[in-house]
Amino acid sequence: MPFLLRVPVPAVALATLLASGVSADTVFDAPADFVGRIMFSGPQRSAIYPGSKVEVTGSGFAPQQRVTLQRGQGLLSSPDLQADAEGGFTFSFDLPTDAVVGQHPVVVLADDPDSAAVTPLKVSPQVPLAGADDYETKAVKVTPGVYQVAHSANNDTVFVASAVGRPPEGSSSIAKLDAATLEVLAQTDPGDFGAFGIGVDDANDTVWVTNTRHNAVAVYTQGDLSLIKQFETDTVEKPRDVVIDETRGRAYVSTHRNRIESFDTETLEKLDGFELQSEQRGESFAAMSLALDQVGGQLYTVSLRTPEAARIDLDSGEVTIFALPGVKNPSGVDIDPRTGRIFVASQGSDNVIAINGESGQLLFDTRVGAGPLNIAFDVVSGQLFVASRASDTITVLDGSSGKIRANLDGGPFPNHLIVTPDGTVFSVNKARGQDDSNGDRLSRIAPDT
Repeated sequence: MPFLLRVPVPAVALATLLASGVSADTVFDAPADFVGRIMFSGPQRSAIYPGSKVEVTGSGFAPQQRVTLQRGQGLLSSPDLQADAEGGFTFSFDLPTDAVVGQHPVVVLADDPDSAAVTPLKVSPQVPLAGADDYETKAVKVTPGVYQVAHSANNDTVFVASAVGRPPEGSSSIAKLDAATLEVLAQTDPGDFGAFGIGVDDANDTVWVTNTRHNAVAVYTQGDLSLIKQFETDTVEKPRDVVIDETRGRAYVSTHRNRIESFDTETLEKLDGFELQSEQRGESFAAMSLALDQVGGQLYTVSLRTPEAARIDLDSGEVTIFALPGVKNPSGVDIDPRTGRIFVASQGSDNVIAINGESGQLLFDTRVGAGPLNIAFDVVSGQLFVASRASDTITVLDGSSGKIRANLDGGPFPNHLIVTPDGTVFSVNKARGQDDSNGDRLSRIAPDT
């Protein structure tokens, strides 16, 4: 039965110690490293909201090891919780309806050998669905494990990259679809390399993909998706996003590290990239999403490990680092090229912020749902579209005020979205299990005129 016991644990421990007559210094035996792992989630891997059930999964503990979880002095676990023969356990409890949104420190204590750790339990804001009548949505199934989507303005087509599992049992796909009908026009299998991030080069009629598991990138023709060049393994460390600068003939690739790599889109040669230095002492920048201002010659990214954004002057190579107030684990970024505003979506703090692109001043801070992963700005309407992976939503914000204008059903685990020049949004969402009829979809979202 779920429970939330309010037991003053330190007081009980002290009383037991005094009653036993044992000297306090005898508890300081050889310390052990904490090796267990704790995962929190709502039912069926959903987000955790005030008043919801929290499912707790433990793994990596010693067989039959006693484990205690507590928030403050309140026990979350049963007093007799023990790991099973494989070192795992599961239990659940009901979160109070007045639980405050944010990351709560949960202390995990393991006995014999004694060790402890603090694991964050994130309580997310629950934003109701609204505004669906203002949009026309069309969705189609695509291949399993869809990650990202890209658009060709020249050919009015969209491309999706998918990958699931690992070789030799995994599969991957790159598909080309008609942007209006969502009919599949071409498809190819990149083999063991797998396709994750994707970007379109209309100047050279090519498609670039990142092969994250093999530390590489590849280039295909837009027409029939024939492979032009597969870069060797370990060309790029942990590649994520790729964006194409048609003005300068460059492809920029983020790396989950403190570098953005650069490639010549005509010669297909790797060039000198850009190094990003965190301004937080002892920390390292970890580049995630990319946003490109071709006209202004500026490239933007955010760091998953630190609350920072970076702007790169593509002509001089100068890097400017911005502190991002009130965010944890930022992952999505876009910009308004007219005003210079930088928009950031952060998974760990469930919010979208806007900062001034010159002063770094915070302009707004809006909670949008659980786990906002990616963000796209529409220069036509001045609105922001945010994919929140854990709350299954696509939230529409006013780019000036940060006010929520709509909150749409994004399907299970919306993973990526883009906005085309005419204001149409394309999004992809993953699946909540193999039999999820709403999973692995490409959606076309347009204002209902």
